[in-house]
Amino acid sequence: MNKEVDELGKAVASIQTKVLAFVFALIAGLGIFLMTAWLLIKGGERVGAHLNLLGQYFMGYSVTWKGSIVGFCYGAFIGGIVGWAIGTIYNKIVNMRR
Repeated sequence: MNKEVDELGKAVASIQTKVLAFVFALIAGLGIFLMTAWLLIKGGERVGAHLNLLGQYFMGYSVTWKGSIVGFCYGAFIGGIVGWAIGTIYNKIVNMRR
């Protein structure tokens, strides 16, 4: 019985890094895409003046429909790296504590 509990604890404590990276990538990419699309649909005189500053970091990004696709790609890439890093660090900490 004690061996089964120990195995269950090991399975629950670790995070699947690839899944976490995918989820972070999807959330970040969709977040930038939806923010850009919302500003384009909303319209106005100066559409997305603040969000347009992302173009300083993401080459090719602007508050346009093409820019929303570029932003999705950059967001997915950065989100994937962040999710992978969090999962990897978390799993290393869990393995050290065992």
